[in-house]
Amino acid sequence: MTNVSDIIVVGGGIGGLAAALAITNETGKSVAVFEQAPEFGEVGAGLQLAPNALEVLERLGVKDAVLKHAVLPKRLVLKDVYTAEEVATLDLGEGFQKEFGQPYVVLHRSDLHRVLYEACQAKGNIQFFTNQQIQTAEQEGDTVTIINQNGEKFTAEAVIGADGVKSNLRKLLIEDSPVNSSYVAYRGTLPIEEIAEDKNFDLDDVIMWIGPNLHLVQYPVRRGELYNQVVVFKSYDSTVEDWGTPEELTRRFEGSHPKVQNALKFINRTFRWQMYDRNPIENWTTGNITLLGDAGHAMLQYLAQGGVQAFEDAFVLGEKLKEHDTYEEAFKAYQEIRIPRSAMVQTTARKWGEIIHAEDPITIALRNHIFEKHQPTDYNVVDFLYGWFNKNYQRVNK
Repeated sequence: MTNVSDIIVVGGGIGGLAAALAITNETGKSVAVFEQAPEFGEVGAGLQLAPNALEVLERLGVKDAVLKHAVLPKRLVLKDVYTAEEVATLDLGEGFQKEFGQPYVVLHRSDLHRVLYEACQAKGNIQFFTNQQIQTAEQEGDTVTIINQNGEKFTAEAVIGADGVKSNLRKLLIEDSPVNSSYVAYRGTLPIEEIAEDKNFDLDDVIMWIGPNLHLVQYPVRRGELYNQVVVFKSYDSTVEDWGTPEELTRRFEGSHPKVQNALKFINRTFRWQMYDRNPIENWTTGNITLLGDAGHAMLQYLAQGGVQAFEDAFVLGEKLKEHDTYEEAFKAYQEIRIPRSAMVQTTARKWGEIIHAEDPITIALRNHIFEKHQPTDYNVVDFLYGWFNKNYQRVNK
């Protein structure tokens, strides 16, 4: 049994690293981050970061480093997947940034992870452990012990479970399972040179092509050097293990606009992500153990808020640890704020998925009529997402 730090964070993704930074910045406590992979890194492709994420990243001291890798799109655009008609747009320019105090950016997930990891490395009191598949945790007195796949034990004063949608530490609080959405995603990036001369691609905006039970998202990342694409569709075979196949992808997008058909040619069909979320729960904490990010509130990607909500978690956690004398008090105060907020975003993401994937013609016509009335500079519709952080945590002299 080895005592490794004041606090252990289980999970070395962007949420876990942000938590480690927030804790050390606010409290000075030492942190050990345990990651199941052989090395610290991130898979996946593009990531959208709304102003509430940028606000946290600025307070963590890494915003400028993140912006070096990012692209600032001009608009968010919804397009009909069959007609290419613009259904709705949101202007992300000067007015948007003035409204929310931060820009909207897109970047490669691995670039964001690298910035957070290097910021953690620069701290003198954060250490890292790899090849650690943490099975469970237990508390005795004021000591929490985690146990890995080999039965090895590591101790600290407290543990943060940031171990993702399939979290083992969540099992300490509830025996539930990830919820199968029946949707599958194919993600990937390609060098911008491959499409730079292709007029079918818009390099300035975040485009979401929407249709019944499917969509395609496109935007540039890594300073405009790569182009990110995500294809999502509802599988009609999701009861079998091998659901959401490339063959089904082709069938589902039959009849889509030529620009969409062209985009599909560039999709890597080797890897796919079957999409799961979790139902909200009423408690994340037992003693000196609490949850963060997907472990507490895994959500569908339709609002681009999964990672962003983990950042909000990290900031609030750091604040509450600074304010309270005991871990249990801090964790209870943290979840009192974060559970209602993240649960609202979880359920709203599901509802937004139903809206953009509507298949009933009357529902689609009504949706599009409402969208047509929306003005690109009317930011009230997204204030509940992007404005929450600054309304609750206003920066002095900002």
